[in-house]
Amino acid sequence: MNYSAVISGVGLWTPMHSISNEELVASYNAWAEKYNLEHAQDIERGDIEAKPLSSAAFIEKASGIKSRYVYSKEGALDIHRMRPVLEVRTDEQLSHQAEMAIAAAQKALQAANKTAADIDMVIVSCAYTQRSYPAIAIEVQAALGIEGFGFDMLVACSAATFGLQRAVDAVKAGTAKGVLVINPELTSPQVNYMDRDSHFIFGDVATAVVVESSETCQSAHSFDVLSTKCITSFSNNIRSNFGYTTRVTDEDPYGADKLFHQNGRKVFKEVCPMAADHIEGHLNSQGIQVSQLKRWWLHQANINMNVLISKRLLGRDATLEEAPVVLDEYANTASAGSIIAFAKYHEDLVAGDIGVICSFGAGYSIGSLILRKR
Repeated sequence: MNYSAVISGVGLWTPMHSISNEELVASYNAWAEKYNLEHAQDIERGDIEAKPLSSAAFIEKASGIKSRYVYSKEGALDIHRMRPVLEVRTDEQLSHQAEMAIAAAQKALQAANKTAADIDMVIVSCAYTQRSYPAIAIEVQAALGIEGFGFDMLVACSAATFGLQRAVDAVKAGTAKGVLVINPELTSPQVNYMDRDSHFIFGDVATAVVVESSETCQSAHSFDVLSTKCITSFSNNIRSNFGYTTRVTDEDPYGADKLFHQNGRKVFKEVCPMAADHIEGHLNSQGIQVSQLKRWWLHQANINMNVLISKRLLGRDATLEEAPVVLDEYANTASAGSIIAFAKYHEDLVAGDIGVICSFGAGYSIGSLILRKR
């Protein structure tokens, strides 16, 4: 028997710490000046290049980002460290990502008017997990008292939409009655705070979504999932080489290639048309015109990317009501960005309104869901 799937609840957990562009730039510039002074002779000989300075205006123009939230602010702005400090927890203590995930999951359950007894599948889907095993999802499942099963997924910035597709498929097939898809994006440890072109990009956050059958939905704000679509195309233009083999390769575990790095110009040039074509093709496959969409919950990586994508589809700039922006406050939160936008901007829609959640990023990967307000 096939069931129809709905999104019945969404939860957003925001860390208590934030870093403004001004704070970030002050720290980076102080570090860069220190580096240039310490390596003055090498720079003068041309052996290495001087580290360029930055500004808050440069960051905002390049990305639209004004600030970001972080799980731990300690250490990130220390010019003698340039990476955040996370407390070491024992195996018996809740992991950092599980803690984030649970906070978002509880809000999603409340929004869906559900309890742990209504869920039998947990997916933790995000850009990074802090360990390989046991799965963060199973840890969250145990902490919430959920029966059934859980697993982790890693699909970079498309992890949320790819996880939601798995959830929708499970509900439709009847292999799960209720699914929690959680995105605990602890991205700050993978930021290279010594790289002017990327140190400002990411922030930390956790989001969660409840997917269930329309027959059991009791939510005041629910959406039919009309269709899902995911695609991937391999590219090295966004990459992190950190992994469990790092310890046996005799390389610098803190090397720049072990952190987030990208060829931003190529990403912009290649991903924007891919995302626009993906959305248009997905809509066309369902007999839906672009003009019928009331809301675009787009991936929140770069304001210039979103402007270009929406203009390519609409033939004009999208309004903030049509395509809400949260990256100015949250920065790029990897897979969670489009879900943050959905969490903050969905209750005003009326029955029959159609919207699209779309994410895109490393892989390359693009995922989308077409939703209709119930």
